[in-house]
Amino acid sequence: MNMSRSLKAVAIFEAAKGALVLLAGFGLLRYAHIDAQHLADVIVRHVHLNPASSHPRIFKALLKHASDGQLRLLALGAAAYAIVRFVEAWGLWFDRRWAEWFALISAAAYLPIELYEALHTRHWAAMLVLAVNTVVVAAIALHLRRTRNFRSANASVEKDSRTRI
Repeated sequence: MNMSRSLKAVAIFEAAKGALVLLAGFGLLRYAHIDAQHLADVIVRHVHLNPASSHPRIFKALLKHASDGQLRLLALGAAAYAIVRFVEAWGLWFDRRWAEWFALISAAAYLPIELYEALHTRHWAAMLVLAVNTVVVAAIALHLRRTRNFRSANASVEKDSRTRI
């Protein structure tokens, strides 16, 4: 795959993550004034999760005891996360070097946690998340390496041309 295409694919992926979290934040704001337990039940049913399994039970317990202020704070955190993802996506789309490094560092930071989760749970979703994030990290690292080699080759050609004059 062309490296510019792979960066664009990562940019779309990051923008999609930002949009999803932003929608979740708006959902939290929408339900801030109603029964959070009901909201948790609706979300768990909508996503087709088993309400008896551990993650949905933890999620439902957290929302059961959440105040409107805490839900607003979570929504604000979701908005901040979404903004970071949108800025990263913009930078990757327009081939900004800082965005490439930011994407590499931010994606690689999750790898140990995702590896632990995949090995601990052996759940297909955890393994899928690990695989996708590993591909993202590898694509960005490869792009950074190729562009570094290209830039250093251009720099030495430019230096040679200046010394010959």
